[in-house]
Amino acid sequence: MVCPLPLSARLVQVCLALVLALSTAYGQEPQVRSDVNRKFVDPDFQAWVVRFESPGREVYDRRHRIVEATGVKTGMTVADIGAGTGLFTRLFSEQVGTSGKVYAVDISKVFIDNILNLSRQRGQRNVEGVVNASTDVQLPPRSIGIAFICDTYHHFEKPLAMMQSIRRALKPGGQVIVVDFRKIPGVSTPWVMGHVRAGKSQVVQEIESVGFRLVEDSDLLKTNYLLRFESEGRR
Repeated sequence: MVCPLPLSARLVQVCLALVLALSTAYGQEPQVRSDVNRKFVDPDFQAWVVRFESPGREVYDRRHRIVEATGVKTGMTVADIGAGTGLFTRLFSEQVGTSGKVYAVDISKVFIDNILNLSRQRGQRNVEGVVNASTDVQLPPRSIGIAFICDTYHHFEKPLAMMQSIRRALKPGGQVIVVDFRKIPGVSTPWVMGHVRAGKSQVVQEIESVGFRLVEDSDLLKTNYLLRFESEGRR
């Protein structure tokens, strides 16, 4: 049984939804903390490897199931956007094979340089690094079949502009996979509540406002969600 929200809480939700709808309609970016990416300016790569690639982090523990759920296949071109330490970049590289390609995209040159070094050491020659800007993934038009965004959407400084640039980079029929933290008052951890900008419903509204359509809301994960979007009119 779901208990209805008090009237005041429902009014707040309605008002927030209205503000979001009006802002996206007029192309206004959601409010994002100005320091959201400050720690990635000159990151300690090995420290982030320990943080991102250790048991207990859901997306690490279920990384193979996540890759399977994306539907990435041999020969595809994938963009790992916000690639971080390259965990999924390396997995996608194996998945697409020598006939495919993986773009590792991140705002941190330190991350990209280390991803490329590790990929070359593993013989993964199908990985290309891209140091992107806060408003643009800087990928060629119609170059990718899947854009993968894992625990990174809440770090987009200009989310609408970024999603528009991703839409331009998608091939006809291309898809976007978004994995991010569930932000639920009374359920999510204090860290998630304080760190993550938007909950799932707001993320869906923002992404759909720039020309995408939600086609899947997977129940694969618990502390994270996995969403699949298609670009409207790009089949």
